[in-house]
Amino acid sequence: MKIYQRYLAIEVSAAILLVLAAFLVLFSFFDLVGELRDVGKGDYQLRFAVAFILLRLPGRLYELMPIAVLIGALYALSTLARHSELTVLRASGLSTGRLLLTLFQIAAVFGAITLVTGEFIAPPADKMAKQMRLSAFGQLVSQEFRTGLWMKDDMTFVNVRAVTPDGQLRSIRIYEFDKQARLASVSEATEGVYQEPASWRLKDVVRTELNDTATKGSVSTMPEVVWKSALSPDILGVLLVRPESMAISHLTAYLKHLRDNKQKTQRYEIALWKKAIYPLAALVMIALALPFGYTHNRVAGVSLKIFAGVMIGILFHLLNGLFSNLGAINSWPPLPSAAAPSLIFMIAAAGMLLWVERR
Repeated sequence: MKIYQRYLAIEVSAAILLVLAAFLVLFSFFDLVGELRDVGKGDYQLRFAVAFILLRLPGRLYELMPIAVLIGALYALSTLARHSELTVLRASGLSTGRLLLTLFQIAAVFGAITLVTGEFIAPPADKMAKQMRLSAFGQLVSQEFRTGLWMKDDMTFVNVRAVTPDGQLRSIRIYEFDKQARLASVSEATEGVYQEPASWRLKDVVRTELNDTATKGSVSTMPEVVWKSALSPDILGVLLVRPESMAISHLTAYLKHLRDNKQKTQRYEIALWKKAIYPLAALVMIALALPFGYTHNRVAGVSLKIFAGVMIGILFHLLNGLFSNLGAINSWPPLPSAAAPSLIFMIAAAGMLLWVERR
């Protein structure tokens, strides 16, 4: 690594880490203020609120990394331009392409951190935070719908009223259909506990079997039944959280389950592509920062550029959500729906660089 590359890496990385730390502290403070309203309810004490905020930090880091890269790079490059250091580098023969390549190498490190955090650290940390909070409140995880969770497993439809923080089921109904799509049986259970590799132990089961004419049926009661199913706690976990906050491996497994049961996959495919593309946003953001570094304006100063960076970061997040929702509603192809915001900003960065170069 050449001296100027090392110098740029230190300056830009330090600025990005400083901005990231400031954002994490700020958002953690706001989160803590929001949690203080619930302190004292049930067994939820201040230490649980602090632990909850700390466990959510990896998720915050994942969300804020692209904006931190943009603002940190803006600050570092603007400072270098103000001290005429960028001018010296360009006068010594450093081309825009080589400078951009150096910045891409820096951004790739932060993109890798984003990928690792979003795939391996944030999902289990968020799950642990949710379980701890619900356990302290003594609550169950339930779906927004009044009828609970509905799932399809081959020719079986499953209704679960609630799921405990540790993945157990409460108030289960299992509707089994035959190959002619006629209701064959209905099973009700008070509780279900998952058993590896692919079964649930149901307790206090009442099973109603219907004959072909559905005019008569037999009812049997069993204290415990082993129910074999492809449904697992991981698949249930996908139903209870936003797809964007799931790991790629869990989303892939759930997509396979949906395809096997011939269900719609549009929303989850978009979320999968967003998870894959999101780490590349660091490259897009640092490419956007370079033209601002080239436009040396002593009057406007660094503060105006940082404000512009914040606005651009907010716009990026808004477009990310907008294209995802429009893609899901209008059944757009998943990859373009997920990649559109990054492509738009990369084209904007290329246009700005060309404009600056021709000045």
